[in-house]
Amino acid sequence: MLESDDAHRFALDASALPEVADNGTRILWPESAATRELRVTDAAGAVRSLGDVDLVFPILHGPFGEDGTLQGMLELIGLPYVGSGVLASALGMDKHFTKLVLQHAGIDVAPWRTITANEWASDPAGVRTSIEALGLPVFVKPARAGSSVGVSKVSEPGEFEAAFATAFAEDDKVLVETGVVGRELEIAILGGAQGEPARASVAGEVIMTGREFYDFDAKYLDAPGVQLSCPADLGEEQLSEMSSIAIAAFEAIGAEGLSRVDFFLTDEGFVVNEINTMPGFTPISMFPTCWLNSGLSYPQLIDELIRVAVARGVRVG
Repeated sequence: MLESDDAHRFALDASALPEVADNGTRILWPESAATRELRVTDAAGAVRSLGDVDLVFPILHGPFGEDGTLQGMLELIGLPYVGSGVLASALGMDKHFTKLVLQHAGIDVAPWRTITANEWASDPAGVRTSIEALGLPVFVKPARAGSSVGVSKVSEPGEFEAAFATAFAEDDKVLVETGVVGRELEIAILGGAQGEPARASVAGEVIMTGREFYDFDAKYLDAPGVQLSCPADLGEEQLSEMSSIAIAAFEAIGAEGLSRVDFFLTDEGFVVNEINTMPGFTPISMFPTCWLNSGLSYPQLIDELIRVAVARGVRVG
């Protein structure tokens, strides 16, 4: 149940970001599919039951949360859950493989080159040569991170060293991606139960008014220079085309339940930037905001995701 829709309750303090303190307690997941009981061990070693789990809603970002790892564990112990399965979660988390799959499906993505930490360490001159064709500016980003963590905009050749250091601190595989000029748009997708089609919301827009790009500080710390607008100012044909591409991308990676698909709208048309299989889910996040402006309230959205997940049940094989 939603405790509050007051946006101020979800604001982060840059000087004191949330931390999970280790107080000695441990959650004990079921050891097999024979039970759905969740237990907890307290700091003194006492074990108590938290009751049976009907469904898991894994609203987690980053490695071990949205990359298929947690989803795999839930599969092994037979707990149904909201969202994409192991493969789609892993694909959505890995920007390199997302692009390969979308490209194969005939969906336009920004030109890129993937660099490993070993390549950069052993042959930096060769790496620089290989990315020359992308031109400048480019974005250097970890292949498997989210929330714009580790992302840098490179406008001069001398900035590559620092950009790679920042990105490789998050992942040993990094994308160098052409800086696409266009409007930044996002659209929310809901996947249906078996036999039901996926559907798209209205679009939202990220409008840059004074920042280089939509970075972590702008996303989470309310830094100035960015304006979010929903619904975005699009014609019916544009929204219809964007919706079709977003659903095609959702289906191309085998996503389920929900996703947010991020686009650039250039003079030549729509370019998919990435797919987020577990998007931000506070009442002020773009995913629920897009659905709110499509006629689905926050509680109704959660109910729909639970309905679809329960109908799908536990995957077999």
